[in-house]
Amino acid sequence: MSTGQTILEIKGLNKYFGPTHANKNIDFTLKTGEIHGLIGENGSGKSTLISQIAGLYGHDSGEMILKGQHYDPQSPIDANDHKISMVMQELGVVGTLPAGMNVFLGRTDKFTKFGIINKKQLNREAQAIFEKWDLPRVPMNKLTDGMMIETRKMIELARALSVDPDILILDEITQSLSLNNRRKLVDLINKLKEDGKSIIVITHDVEELIEITDTITVLRDGAVVGNVMSAETTPDEIKQMMVGRAMEGGYYREDMVPEYGDEVVLSVKNVTVKGEIEDISFDLHKGEILGFCGLSDSGIHSIGKAVYGLSKLQKGTIHLNEKNADIKSAPQALRSNMGYVPKDRDNEALMIHASIRDNFVLPSLTELQGPIAFLSPAKLSRLASETSKQLSVKMTGIGQPMDALSGGNKQKVNFGRWLAKDLKVLVLDCPTRGVDVGVKAYIYSLMKQAKKDGISIVLISDELTEILGMSDRLFVMKDGKITKEIRRDEDFTEQSVIGVMI
Repeated sequence: MSTGQTILEIKGLNKYFGPTHANKNIDFTLKTGEIHGLIGENGSGKSTLISQIAGLYGHDSGEMILKGQHYDPQSPIDANDHKISMVMQELGVVGTLPAGMNVFLGRTDKFTKFGIINKKQLNREAQAIFEKWDLPRVPMNKLTDGMMIETRKMIELARALSVDPDILILDEITQSLSLNNRRKLVDLINKLKEDGKSIIVITHDVEELIEITDTITVLRDGAVVGNVMSAETTPDEIKQMMVGRAMEGGYYREDMVPEYGDEVVLSVKNVTVKGEIEDISFDLHKGEILGFCGLSDSGIHSIGKAVYGLSKLQKGTIHLNEKNADIKSAPQALRSNMGYVPKDRDNEALMIHASIRDNFVLPSLTELQGPIAFLSPAKLSRLASETSKQLSVKMTGIGQPMDALSGGNKQKVNFGRWLAKDLKVLVLDCPTRGVDVGVKAYIYSLMKQAKKDGISIVLISDELTEILGMSDRLFVMKDGKITKEIRRDEDFTEQSVIGVMI
């Protein structure tokens, strides 16, 4: 098909989940050689729509037409056979399988003879895909369990590209990537466009979406509320379409001076985690938001794990002054009034198949214990109900399983459950990954309030605007080391930070 022709047309598509009308009479057109953005608040129906295109769900009514023919995929493999592939928002790798096997998941037949998989050939072809598209190197024989979320996303991307797709769907992949790999991804998207391929991009970063797409479709409450040309719109217009009203109030901090107490709450001295970070030292003050940023191999995400006692230190100490204790394990950190929100919420934070109630109360079980360690079900339910109400979690009830929630509501639980504790230190690793602009603004308001309440925050983020918007000080890291400290009242700009990062 020539560039500019319609490759996929959707007419009146409807999808129900019980009483929930997730997609309402969706009309959508995708052209060859087009980068088409999808945006909307969490729960607006974006992921439901692309899941039907990618064969994860069937539709209840309406029609999809692919290259002029009726299209009704019965599975993701069926969609792959029609040259459609997707990288999902939530992680889609099997941790018990090596990277190479994950690249060809469900499609190992061509490497199999007499029931035996030729792993050398499979890994060779998997590596060739990484090299063709200039993706970061990954050891093909290594199990994906334990790999960084960014690395696992690259494996998923390689899997999607392995089918030579005519339509590539990217659901919230950019917010899992650091700055350098985002740039690589944008280059890859533009290369696909030049080759006449079509790309559907979902991201909650409105500015990014406008920059990299040709067209944007906005969804709200399961329905399409607008289609705009990217070059002819603004972030404010998109946000207003998303929420149905003009966004009011502050987003990031409005002050441009560092403001925190003299008291040192946490002292990190000469911390080294083999192969990850080296000789890291800093002091965290009461009521301070201390930021860490860097490229994909900088070690910023290892900082959070080390501070919360999740990493084995080769040398150095993490000293909590109020308790006069060196933090050496996560249980000790929890008992010492510390909290940790990791980047990979589904695998490292939440009990994804358990109830909202159980997830809310887990960090506070010690405080909720009665005599002889008795846990009152009524007390647990009351905490979960009150906290979920304060956070405006959209749910059917606290007994609802976590995996039924949208990404934004999962993150509200992931973040908000720590605020039910008497915290002294909160470690946040990419706290707004995969959430819409409304939830982002709400999380930032919680951070501002926590700062006012004297809670000290270590903020780790791949989003430069987030780090600059919220931090009192920030450390730029490179190759596992701190290379520069910048205060909020100094040269606090993206250009100055990127110059140090690169």
